[in-house]
Amino acid sequence: MPESLIKLEGVTKVFLTDEIETHALSGINLDIKKGEYVSIAGPSGCGKSTLLSILGLLDSPTDGAYVLNGRPVQGLSLPERARIRNREIGFIFQSFNLIGDLTVYENVELPLTYRGMPAAERKAAVTGALEKVGMAHRAKHLPSQLSGGQQQRVAVARALAGSPAVLLADEPTGNLDSKNGDSVMLLLRELHKNGATIVMVTHDARFARHADRTIHIFDGRVVQEQVESDPTR
Repeated sequence: MPESLIKLEGVTKVFLTDEIETHALSGINLDIKKGEYVSIAGPSGCGKSTLLSILGLLDSPTDGAYVLNGRPVQGLSLPERARIRNREIGFIFQSFNLIGDLTVYENVELPLTYRGMPAAERKAAVTGALEKVGMAHRAKHLPSQLSGGQQQRVAVARALAGSPAVLLADEPTGNLDSKNGDSVMLLLRELHKNGATIVMVTHDARFARHADRTIHIFDGRVVQEQVESDPTR
């Protein structure tokens, strides 16, 4: 049995605004194994993105425990959290988040530069990641010279280059037409087949079926879990 990579116990998130309490997450329990592909589904405003922010150490729960790769997250300092984000978590956002005046190569390289990785190692990692997503031939282009689907492939390469423990994808097809969306989903499926652990937020039931398992969230609570049986997977 694969070991747990992500474990949440009783995770709650409360936002306070103008003396009003908003319970974004209420008592979330979650166990994601290494090598698993999990989709988190639910309507807009149900807490999906809040949950992904907590998994990615971009936010902290109000209550409950989070263990990532065998290490409790609560109590870590901000620099420690930043270091784990840089080394163990790959982010894929709906809006690509590429830097416009950097080339494709430089966008993928930047997180590795922050990590202090030696130049030769960086080159091998960036080239390898761009080859995996079929974008090596566009290494010298700027994001503005690429289609939306190509930009998302570069964003996936940036997430992959540092060999993270987990890829977190927040509506990765949200800004793409259906053809490019399908192409990115096939890419994620291929990465999973090659061993990647993926947690993806989506509101599209078609794309949720690409995962091994779908966790349905409603009003900040897990209301259903289902094992997917897509015959095309």
